[in-house]
Amino acid sequence: MTASVGLDIVDVRRFARVLERRSAMRSRLFTPAELSYALGTADPDTRLAARFAAKEAVMKVLGVGLGACRFRDIEVARQPNGRPELVLRGLAAQRATAAGLSAWQVTLTHTDGVAAAMVLAQ
Repeated sequence: MTASVGLDIVDVRRFARVLERRSAMRSRLFTPAELSYALGTADPDTRLAARFAAKEAVMKVLGVGLGACRFRDIEVARQPNGRPELVLRGLAAQRATAAGLSAWQVTLTHTDGVAAAMVLAQ
């Protein structure tokens, strides 16, 4: 069984400024469920930055660059206990299947200034 790892780090303040300047970007990057969750917290920019990091980490695992699949095709969902999980759809799911990757794990972390995600796929 082959395993692939992806890691990404996002500067929260810089990411928040981009989202502020380009308001339509939120709906291009995030699913309605991701936005609903993040906007219902005290620190939505941090939550969104961590989810963006996870999406980029998935793309690294898939071996593709930005634009190879839609960001919304990669969703960071929440299990009932709060643990994050990945849901791949569309082209992201097709690329994962083609690569033989079917089991995904994700971990998110953040401080006030930095958000990071690590993804493991098998």
